[in-house]
Amino acid sequence: MSTPAAATPGSSAIPAQAENNAAGTDNAGASSAVEQRLAELGLTLPEVAAPVAAYVPAVISGNHVYTSGQLPFINGKLQGTGKVSSGTEGTSDEPTVSPEAARDYAAVCAVNALAAVKSVIGDLDRITRIVKVVGFVSSDPSFTGQPGVINGASELLGKVLGDAGQHARSAVGVAVLPLDSPVEVELIAEFA
Repeated sequence: MSTPAAATPGSSAIPAQAENNAAGTDNAGASSAVEQRLAELGLTLPEVAAPVAAYVPAVISGNHVYTSGQLPFINGKLQGTGKVSSGTEGTSDEPTVSPEAARDYAAVCAVNALAAVKSVIGDLDRITRIVKVVGFVSSDPSFTGQPGVINGASELLGKVLGDAGQHARSAVGVAVLPLDSPVEVELIAEFA
């Protein structure tokens, strides 16, 4: 099973992201109220992940930002690979990821999506609502816990954006994701 170095099943990988992305940063470096709330959780926005194909991380259309799918990268490194499995399904020769670790990875994806939003609007305090989150879970065929996995992203957005973080959502099981990532998250954010 692939998990972040600082995470064990059921524990949060988020502090590991903060440690890896922002060693030495503090709340004084936060440039917006949203980034201040991230800092209070021990997080900072990473640099926007470089696209792995022919696309851009985020685009603006009207007063909405649409992000590309974000993978759980920390410092340019994918944090885990394989299919999400509760451990009772799948074959032993396939890499598997626990639902708890995948949930943590989904939160990392949400932080990366916020970084993509900031890259095009400049200030996360301009977000008035997260309209929609779409989460993809590379799932063992018997795994049906996709909503619980994507809760990692949804709950992170609620913590840092409050009511503006409440959103519509889809959580979809797929056969495989880019780079064999266990999760991918994209979002639509409304801004003023």
